[in-house]
Amino acid sequence: MNLQKKPSDRFDWTLAFILALLAIVGIFAIASAQTAEQYGPINFALLQVRWYVVGSLIIAATIYLEPEQYKKLAWPLYGFGILLLLFLMVAPGGAGQIAEIRMGAKRWLNLPVIGRIQPSEFIKTFFILGMARLVSKHQEIHLNKTMKTDFLLLGKIGLTLIVPLFFIAEQPDLGTSLVFIAVTVAVILVAGISWKIIVPLFAGGAALGASLLWMAVYAQDFMENVLGFDRYQFRRVYSWLDPYSYPSDEGYNLIQAMTAIGSGELSGKGFHGREVYIPENHTDFIFSVIGEEYGFIGSCIVIFLYFILIFHLTKVALELKDPFSVYVCTGVIAMIAFHVFENIGMNIQLLPITGIPLPFVSYGGSSLFSNMLAIGLIFSMKFHHRTYMFESEEE
Repeated sequence: MNLQKKPSDRFDWTLAFILALLAIVGIFAIASAQTAEQYGPINFALLQVRWYVVGSLIIAATIYLEPEQYKKLAWPLYGFGILLLLFLMVAPGGAGQIAEIRMGAKRWLNLPVIGRIQPSEFIKTFFILGMARLVSKHQEIHLNKTMKTDFLLLGKIGLTLIVPLFFIAEQPDLGTSLVFIAVTVAVILVAGISWKIIVPLFAGGAALGASLLWMAVYAQDFMENVLGFDRYQFRRVYSWLDPYSYPSDEGYNLIQAMTAIGSGELSGKGFHGREVYIPENHTDFIFSVIGEEYGFIGSCIVIFLYFILIFHLTKVALELKDPFSVYVCTGVIAMIAFHVFENIGMNIQLLPITGIPLPFVSYGGSSLFSNMLAIGLIFSMKFHHRTYMFESEEE
């Protein structure tokens, strides 16, 4: 048999090419989003190039370790992420302080040398590793699955989720909380848990979500006084359902984003041809820039790129034999897919605005590093899986 021993033969060039295309899209979109009036002399496109270079080094370092080593590091990394969230919560916040407060949210740490980071972005990948280790280890111990072992696994998953979810909800950061829930749901679906448990569980979750949405519209006092929700979360629901009733408040960004995308029509206004002003359009609303300058055609091309990315990652997951690697891939796919769906959805009023960036395209060091680390895990799983697979067949 012809063994693929060269590193170049085991490297996922297709995935690297897709990432390169998304990086090009991101740099052009960020360069176009930036205007002197809005951001001053800061060149975010050039900064993003630097983040991509560092992110590429992160991927190279990630490939070096094997899946079994990540399995050993899973809980220490998960614990480190929790410590970061704890430190963020107890650190003094405000101007010139370690913890930065922006728009009433305490989500960023200002660290010496490193600069500003968002801990919740990093723990997404650490959480995926911890979840994959938890489920794969449980299945190794409980070879004969029963309803009891399935409920035990669900309990373990719930405890692993609720700890970071508590700290993130305290910031508050609804969007990131939803990412954690999406990752957990995806892992549960592929963990082999009985459908007799999953169907009622998910049906109950859907009913709870619908009830919360109903209460956000018709029972705000109950949610605020009894359930502890903040008023700003209600306003986001209202501005999502009827943005034109809040044209100068929460609905402003959504109205501007839809106006920008609609004005792009079929082919767009061209590079640097945007005219509609949108705050923070280089981060959360980067898709509106793409829609305005490259129109329906350009937007469809970007969406197609994400479809190809998720399709390719799914193919990789189906090729893997190691359960831990499969669960890691599942978590990464769920994280990226939810980010894409939520970010594009909130730009076109399909979903509420939650402040989630568009993966590999939106500006942001913490977000890009987290995504590059997650994709690096996929590179590693495939790179080393091929080695193990052929060696085991040879033996």
